[in-house]
Order: sequence, then C-alpha cells, then structure tokens
Amino acid sequence: MLSRHPATGYLAAVSSAVTFGLSGPVAQPLLLSGWSPAAVVLARIVLGTTITLPFALRIAPPLRTWTWQEVRAILVYGAVAIAGTQFCSYSAVARMEVAPALLIQYSAPIAILAWLWFRHGHRPPPLALGGCLVAFAGLAMVLGLFSGVQLDRVGVIWASLGMVGTAIYFLESSNTRTSLPPLALVSFGLVLSFVVLGGAGLVGAVPLEASTSSVTYLGTEVAYWVPLVTLGILASGFAYVTGVVAARRLGARTASFVALLEVVSSLAWVTVLSSQGPTTPQWAGCTLILAGIILIKLVEPVVAAEEPALGPHS
Repeated sequence: MLSRHPATGYLAAVSSAVTFGLSGPVAQPLLLSGWSPAAVVLARIVLGTTITLPFALRIAPPLRTWTWQEVRAILVYGAVAIAGTQFCSYSAVARMEVAPALLIQYSAPIAILAWLWFRHGHRPPPLALGGCLVAFAGLAMVLGLFSGVQLDRVGVIWASLGMVGTAIYFLESSNTRTSLPPLALVSFGLVLSFVVLGGAGLVGAVPLEASTSSVTYLGTEVAYWVPLVTLGILASGFAYVTGVVAARRLGARTASFVALLEVVSSLAWVTVLSSQGPTTPQWAGCTLILAGIILIKLVEPVVAAEEPALGPHS
C-alpha cells in the first residue's frame, strides 16, 4: 500500500494533468484528417501498452497471489476508466462543441463528492463546496461558455457517460486494497481496454477508420504517426501512471480537483500548437480554477484520510 505523501501526490497529479492536456489539441487534427474516435483511442492504447507492459510484467506480483481485488481492479480500470471514458470523450467532441463537452466531463469531481457523501457519509465541508463552485466558475470561463453554445442531445449523452467514466477512473485509481503497483494496473488495464475496444471494432460495433494523411501543427505538416506516438507515450502511458499515483496518495476527491488543471494545460498546449493565445476571461478563469483547488486543499486535513473506492465492499 502506498502512503499518501502530499508532495509526491501533487507532483504526480500536476504531471498527469499536463500530459493529459495534450490529448485534445494533439488528437483534433487526426480526427479532422479522417480518423474515427475509436481508431485514435485504439492506437493510443496500443502504443501506451507497448511502452508500459515490459516493465509491468517485471514488477507485478505473481499471478498465483492475485485475489478478486486485483482482477476486479483491472476489469473496471481497463474496460470503463480507460476504454469507455476515452471513447465517450472523443465521441462527444465529434458531435458537439469542445467547451460544453469538456465542462460536462469535468463535472466528475462533483459526482465524486456526491458519491462519497450519499454512499459513504463523507459530507464535504462548506469551504470545499465553495472551492468547487469557484473552480467550476473558472472552468466555464476558460471554456468560453458564457458566449453561448449549441448543444447536441447525443453529444450531451456521450459527455455525461464520459463524466461517469472519469469519476470511476479517480475512484478506482485511489483504491489501495489491491497489491498491483500503479504501473501494473495501468498496463494490464490498457491490455484489457485494447481487447474490449478492438473486439467492438472487429464486430462493427464502433467504426475504426484511419488515415495516413499528414496533419498540420503551427502551419507545419508532420506524419500521422508523430501525434499518435505523442498520445501513446505521454498522454496515455505516462499520464495514466502518474494519475494513479496521485489518486492513491491524495485520494479521489483531491486528485480529481487537481485534475481540473488539465483544462488549463490543454489551453496552454492549444496556444503552443496553434498560436491561439488565451483571452483575458480565459486567464481569469485559470486563476479561479487555481483558487478553487487551493480552497479545497485548505480543508484537506479535516477530510477522512481513507476514501473507499468502487467495489463489493464500498
């Protein structure tokens, strides 16, 4: 069991947010060039597995020592937290504007607060609720939701499913009842997600469309495999492993709020990759997100140290 050391926990959480923030800006040109959401996710999973699996096999406990906790953790993490969440997220963005889709998906911290409160009696302190409101006001400003948006009904459903999957990702990542190290949990979860999504593609349940056309960043054309490798190594393998480390050290509630920095990171990556600088309201929104996270951090000592994850005993 990993100790919840705050310093390494926050470092891992920020690292995960920064690399996860690459996902949208890097994947969008691929989607525009003819790649289907499921194909992008599948390629990202394959590359992430290739990088992490050799190391995971070396550090994982012997298979004969596994209990139902290890098996269940991989099933939930691979099928729901990785494959399901990524597919729902890309499907939502493919049908509606990115801003409202992200806002719905990043409502996961609220879902986690509600789950811990109503299911386990962990009532959040008033300051935590205030921090939540401040952070989400900032999120709305960063995403530009006050300028008016068009909602697609199916897109909203996909984004809502992505929000549930994101909440499960943090709750399951914080599970310290399993003996699987974070790297092993992520790698074996990626293998399972490949089986699930690849099988769905083979039977025609989801479209797997790819293109070898080059994509453009900052006016420069690059080969299609360059963004795929970036997504696989950084926004998949590294981001997931650091995310699990963060959740196990900080707990699902705190880790999920720190993960809101992914939106700030995504905005920064958009600026780097497309030269579209943030507006003044977006800068103000980033400040509110940080302020909300700080408020939540202030009440952290009075929150129960152990947060139950999803599972038969939760």
